[in-house]
Amino acid sequence: MSLIECRDVALGYEGRIVVSNLNFKVNTGDYLCIIGENGSGKSTLMKALLGLKKQSEGEIIMGDGLKTNEIGYLPQQTIAQKDFPASVKEIVRSGFLNRMGFRPFYTKQEKRIAYEKMEELGIIDLKTRCFRELSGGQKQRVLLARALCATSKLLILDEPGAGLDPVVTKDMYDLIEELNKKGITIIMVSHDIQAAVTYANKILHVSDTPEFFEDKKSFMSGRIMKNLVSSAEEQ
Repeated sequence: MSLIECRDVALGYEGRIVVSNLNFKVNTGDYLCIIGENGSGKSTLMKALLGLKKQSEGEIIMGDGLKTNEIGYLPQQTIAQKDFPASVKEIVRSGFLNRMGFRPFYTKQEKRIAYEKMEELGIIDLKTRCFRELSGGQKQRVLLARALCATSKLLILDEPGAGLDPVVTKDMYDLIEELNKKGITIIMVSHDIQAAVTYANKILHVSDTPEFFEDKKSFMSGRIMKNLVSSAEEQ
């Protein structure tokens, strides 16, 4: 069943279209990797999928009862986020805020789920630690646990390996793969082509003429991959 479908979508800002003719479908259980050059519209697309930005043209259709406040989001970390003076458990629980409305307190069930997500991601021993004291990999796990508190259906991840060393990056990718195997649908933006072809089952290349690949095999044998390989060999 389709969770998200984009039909002839165009996106832009400040009156300028940055990407158009976006057509793709994300089904329950998919792992979609979005690739493309800087400024190609990847971040704008993520904002549109999260309901933070309206598309200029076309339709973005949510299926299977999905609502934008039921999407877990892992953004790239900013300096302010890295130095946020809150405990790990406080940050993880904040994943529920979008669905709390005017209710001022977390329920027992929400606290239990947050505890379970911390256990699942191996950070339960860090629950009382200050977020800004953690390593980069630990911070990403905390933010991923927060995103999981917001959803049981779909995670949108923006460069989850950015700023991490290769070993920690692979650990993060493996963790995301395990979540996908448990039924969480993944949409990940990444510059890491190797990660895209290793983990994703669908690939979207965002550019002036976007291309959507329903499977890795068609991407691997296509023009874009050949161009990327040629560019790497020339460097």
